[in-house]
Amino acid sequence: MLGSGLWGRLALGACAALAAAGPARAQERGQERVQEGRAVPPLVFTGIPDQDESRLVERFGKVAAYLESRLGVPVRYIPVKSYPAAVTAFTNGQVQLAWFGGFTGVQARKAVPGSQAIAQGAEDAAFKTYVIANAATGLKRGTDFPKDIRGKTFTFGARASTSGRLMPEYFIRQAFPGKAPEQVFARVGFSGDHTRTIQLVQSGAFAVGAVDYSVWDLDTKAGKVDPEAVSVIWESPTFPDYQWTVRGDVEQTYGAGFMERLRSALTGITDPAILEPFGRSQFIPVTNAAYEPLVAVGRSTGLLD
Repeated sequence: MLGSGLWGRLALGACAALAAAGPARAQERGQERVQEGRAVPPLVFTGIPDQDESRLVERFGKVAAYLESRLGVPVRYIPVKSYPAAVTAFTNGQVQLAWFGGFTGVQARKAVPGSQAIAQGAEDAAFKTYVIANAATGLKRGTDFPKDIRGKTFTFGARASTSGRLMPEYFIRQAFPGKAPEQVFARVGFSGDHTRTIQLVQSGAFAVGAVDYSVWDLDTKAGKVDPEAVSVIWESPTFPDYQWTVRGDVEQTYGAGFMERLRSALTGITDPAILEPFGRSQFIPVTNAAYEPLVAVGRSTGLLD
């Protein structure tokens, strides 16, 4: 929880600091399902593109099939090219459900009042960022934020990533008071996704980077990380991150109680074949309140109005 002291300050900061769109049209009318005498369009969802596309297709295709079997309505996954595109698709009603990062979820729910965070990975209640470094830097792992990264090249992930940009920038600003990342590093980049961040630091294109710990673990398990070329030099305090968020108007299309049915379906997933591509042991219930500290972080870094 960001460490008890830090988390407490963020929660207090959130308290202190503290167009809906119509339901999506069915993309494939021929696949609407008749329910209680009326045609029900597919439930369409997306997810932020936080890692390589093949893994996303595997991950979300299995979720679509599972939800369709549990909910009794057609379910379709549509890919997007960027984090902002996921928020836009949710905002304009192209999708009713999305797998967001912590910060993109905050942005989406701000844009669509009434939307709800309904489930998160068990690991998302206490998520972490890893700071990783190319071996040529000579940087070694430590418990304190690695201030020796000053003056080196540094890559974030996507600009709207919680673990790849929002929280790392917060920790950087805490370590170097009064300094923006561009004033700390020789060059700052944005890789676009966590897998790419690992590749860029491993290759030496950037000396240091910030990455989602779960993607690091998945890529390490898949043999995509060369431990002789890149390693973790710092593990952050914990913070809330990914979650499933649903539009508040979903029950206008799918009936009263649908939001809770959807939550129950997601938290009822036990199949390792579905959970493992997420790097999650299970999904658990969550509410919007769990992400209020990220509002304070977003405002303190200037990334949220």
